[in-house]
Amino acid sequence: MSALARILAWALAVALVALPVVAVLQGWIGAERWPLRTLRINDDLRHVDPALVREAVLPHARQGFFAVRLDEAREAVARLPWVEQADVGKRWPDVLEVRVREHQPLARWGEDRLLSQQGKVFPVDGIAVPAGLPLLHGPESRAGDVIELYHEARELFAPLGYGVRALLLDSRGSWAMVLSNGTEVVIGSHQVRSRMARFARLLPQLLAQRPQPLSRADLRYTNGFALTWAEERIT
Repeated sequence: MSALARILAWALAVALVALPVVAVLQGWIGAERWPLRTLRINDDLRHVDPALVREAVLPHARQGFFAVRLDEAREAVARLPWVEQADVGKRWPDVLEVRVREHQPLARWGEDRLLSQQGKVFPVDGIAVPAGLPLLHGPESRAGDVIELYHEARELFAPLGYGVRALLLDSRGSWAMVLSNGTEVVIGSHQVRSRMARFARLLPQLLAQRPQPLSRADLRYTNGFALTWAEERIT
C-alpha cells in the first residue's frame, strides 16, 4: 500500500469515528436517544414568570442533551424582563438547569427605566412598575453617584419625618431634590453634602417660623437659603 493510500485510509477511519460524535454534538442525531426531559428553575423568583423562562430555553433544548447551546439559551433568558443575570447548565442524563437573578428595583430612572439596587439601569418594557418608588435621574454613567447621594439624603431627612421623593442630577452637574412633603430643594453643583446637611439641621427652625408649608428652598447661597412658602407661590 502506498503512502498516499495509507494516509487516505487513516483519514477515513478518523472520519468514521469522529462523524457520529460531531453529529451528536450538532444535534443531527441523538435528540431522541438523549432528550432533555426536565427543566429546573430556581423557585425564589418574584417578578420573572417561569413560563417565559421555559419558552425562552425550549428552542435551544430540542436537539438533546449533548447538542444544547447553553450560551444561546442563557442569552435568551437574559433578555427577559426583570432578569439581571442568567446561568444555564445541564445535568446528566436529562436535566437542564436555569438560575435567574432578578433586578431588585431601587427607583424609577427617568420616565421609562428603572434603577436596580446594584446600580444598573434597565427598561420597564413588560414590567409592572412597583408603586412608591422614588424618582432618580442623571447621566447613566453617574448612576452610582446618584444612588450614593440618595441614601445620604434619606439618612439626613428621615429623623425629621421626611423621605426623598426625587433626586435629580442635570447635565451640568447641578442637583435638585423633592422631599416627601412636596418641598422642592435646589442644591446646586458645589458643596452639595454640606449644603444638604445645613438645610436638614435648620429645617425644623425654618418650619417653626411659619405656619404655611414650605414649597421651595434654594440652597445655593453662602449665608442662607432662598425660601418660597405656599402662599407666595405664583399660580
